This record gives sequence, structure tokens and C-alpha cells, in this order.
Amino acid sequence: MSKILKNQIFIPIAALLLLAVFNLIMDPSFFKITLGYNSAGDPVLSGYLMTILDYGSELAILAIGMTLVTAASGGQDISVGAAIAISGSVVLRVLCGRDHHAETMQAPIIVAFLISCVVAMIFGAFNGTLVAFFKIQPMVATLILFTAGRSIAAWINNNELPIVNEVRFSYFGGFIPGIPIPTPFFIAAACVIVIFLVLKFTNLGLYTQTVGINENASRLNGLNPEFIKFLAFVILGLCVAVAALIKVSRLSTINYSVIAKDIEMDAILAVALGGNALSGGKFNMTASILGAYVIQFLTTTLYKFNVPADALPAYKAVVVILLVVFSAPVVRDFISAQWKRLTKKGVTENA
Repeated sequence: MSKILKNQIFIPIAALLLLAVFNLIMDPSFFKITLGYNSAGDPVLSGYLMTILDYGSELAILAIGMTLVTAASGGQDISVGAAIAISGSVVLRVLCGRDHHAETMQAPIIVAFLISCVVAMIFGAFNGTLVAFFKIQPMVATLILFTAGRSIAAWINNNELPIVNEVRFSYFGGFIPGIPIPTPFFIAAACVIVIFLVLKFTNLGLYTQTVGINENASRLNGLNPEFIKFLAFVILGLCVAVAALIKVSRLSTINYSVIAKDIEMDAILAVALGGNALSGGKFNMTASILGAYVIQFLTTTLYKFNVPADALPAYKAVVVILLVVFSAPVVRDFISAQWKRLTKKGVTENA
């Protein structure tokens, strides 16, 4: 039990079990999944669990990049939501061209996506440059894009709301005909496979953790801490582009002030829920991805019980406080010591 309590993935699994038990007691229908048909007559699975799988996948993609940024820089990127607005706006601008209500797409979807990836990575590089080379604290550095990002997104499309009428574009944020599982889940699965292959066959994970634990020591060992931090922000930019494609595909349009609102807080919370130290250093990517789905589980549960959208941040703030407390080494060591004490006392009494 002592080893289990100290395991990094213990926190997200425990949170997941608590939420599952709570919903099972309060309303067992929460776990009901039904097979129905959408407006096009294609089979789709629906239910609260499918909603978690669907929207949690966006968060899981962002959690990948946020984990690397947190581990390398010891800080967080709070401009993720604004960057999604920019990237999504670029996708729509390329697809619609000058006609914001074009009946046909003016460019292939893959071209629009690749251009948005380049744009998102450029903004990620901008944040990374401020953090890595100018030594600005990550939250302060990303506050610039957080403040100006949505205005830039609106400027890209001349403050108009472009609409993509091509049904194929909706597949990325909805369902592929004949497949009843939401497409974002498959996109997230592909991203997870790619990052795990990268971490397994390259030294990215090792270098990121080394820089986060001790930047000066990593430099003495031949690493370039500035480049590692810069690269982490660029990778987060790529994750932002993927999430943006899903976001704008859901409605085939964009609302600059609402799209991905507060999603950066959920991404940071997913990293924290994964037991990763927000001060940087060692990380567990599996725990972060699981944490993303747990956060969406929490959000869906709150909506299920009619909690107003404006009140959600307050409930999540409570979760943050609990996470910070239980993630503290002092608290975990105390719980572990108490467990040892109880088990030893039980063995003594039985003897």
C-alpha cells in the first residue's frame, strides 16, 4: 500500500474511481450507452461516457504538450485557448478563402491543417523564445498571447464568422460515417501513440526531465536547456493545432470569444492531476493523459447535476486545492507512515 500511495498514477486513478462511485450511487443511468442514428442516418453511440470520451480527447491532446512544457520550464502556458482560436481561424480562412460562406472548400483540408500547424508552432516558438532565451517566467510570457490571441484570430478573418458547408469537414469533430465512436478519440489515440514512440525511441523525455530538475547541471552534461524548453513549446503548438481542427470541425465555424474558453486551466489541471510537479522535472505522460479524461469526467458530472457553467471554475478550484495538498511529498509521506503504523499495529494485535 505504501508503494501504491507513492506511485504517481495513484492520484488520477483514485479520482476516477471516486467519480465513478459517486455517479453510480447518485444516478446509475450515467453509465448508460445507447446506439442511435444521426441526421445523416449513420449509427452513433451516445451517453455521458461517450461525451467524456469525445471532449476529453481534446484535453488529452493538449495535456501531452502541456506536460512537456511544465516539465522543461517549471511553468505553464496560459495562452492555449487563445492559440486554439488563432489556429482554428487559420483553418477556416484557408478553407473558405475570401468568401466566408463558400459552398465548396477553396483548399484541401490537409493543406489548411498543415498551414495552421505552422502558424501554431510559430506562436509556440514565440512563447518558447521568451521563456528559454529571455528568461521570462512562463505564465508572464504566455500572458501576451493570452491577451492578444483572440483579437488576432478575429483579425485573420476580418472579424467575420466563416462557415464551411462541406460535410467532410465535420468528420474530424463528429463521426466518420459507419463508425459510431467519436472521431476525436481516434485522433487523440494517434497523438498518444506518436508521443509514446517519440519518448521511447528518442531522448526527449530524458532531456526534458533533466532540464526541469536542474538546468545548470544539464548544461554541464552537454545539453542545451534553452533549446529543450523552446522545443517543448513548439510541440505544444502542434498539439494546439490538432485540438483547434477538432474544435472548429464540430460547428464548421468559430466564435472567437468562446472557443476553447478556459481550456488552458483544464490542461494545467490534467497535468497536476497526473501527479506531475508543476515546478518541473520528472513527469508521467500516461498519468497526464488519464488526468485529462478525469477532468472531463468531473466536468460532465457537474453538468449532469445542473451546475451552472459560471460555477464550474469554483468547483475545479476546490479540486486544485485538494490536488496540491495531496500531491505534496509531506502529505503523501504522512499518509504512507500512518498506513504502515496501522498495519504494524494490526499485525502486533493478531500476534
